[in-house]
Amino acid sequence: MRVDLHVHTVASPDCLTSPTSLIRWAQLHQIDVLAITDHDTITGALIVQNVAPFQVIVGEEISTPEGEVIGLFLRETIPPQPTPEAAIAAIRAQGGLVCVPHPCDRVRNSAVGADTLARIAPQVDIIEALNARVTWRADNAQAEEIAKQCGTLCAAGSDAHHGAEVGRVYAEMLPFHDAATLLASLARATLHGRESLPLVHASSTYARVVKQVTGWRLE
Repeated sequence: MRVDLHVHTVASPDCLTSPTSLIRWAQLHQIDVLAITDHDTITGALIVQNVAPFQVIVGEEISTPEGEVIGLFLRETIPPQPTPEAAIAAIRAQGGLVCVPHPCDRVRNSAVGADTLARIAPQVDIIEALNARVTWRADNAQAEEIAKQCGTLCAAGSDAHHGAEVGRVYAEMLPFHDAATLLASLARATLHGRESLPLVHASSTYARVVKQVTGWRLE
């Protein structure tokens, strides 16, 4: 199976991709499983899960004062701005998995950074070692090295904010049906794909401006 564990929808403030469009792009790129990880909400994930003809993991990219933490297999939205440790506790309370996205990205202030990652690593299930929106490949390599040093599983996420980015990177892995079997499958997975051009960030900026100007809200 091809699994992309980090994807956004129109429910994120910096994305305009509708659930229908996202599904179409995933099928076009032969992605079998998507984790929908919108910023500070699971609303988009629930919508996609209800209509997608393939497996969808309900997730959330939670904003903390020290950077973002992803929860997978969530049932409820976790409010933004907890400490990383509090975010992890909230994910665990729902029986979810903890993933740290783009932890070493030197360009984005939403990255937790190496120091915070080292502090929380014992509580983390997955480190995103291949993020397609990381500008410098060395930053992904650093994340992978930290994961290896900590004995933490590595994952791939396109971080797609436009449908065309879906599946830019992915993990090839055996089928799974819940959090425990995902971890077992990910332990034997191989990561594929490579980083996008930095221009992909323009779509996020455009989406954010459009929503601010129009006062757009997800109903």
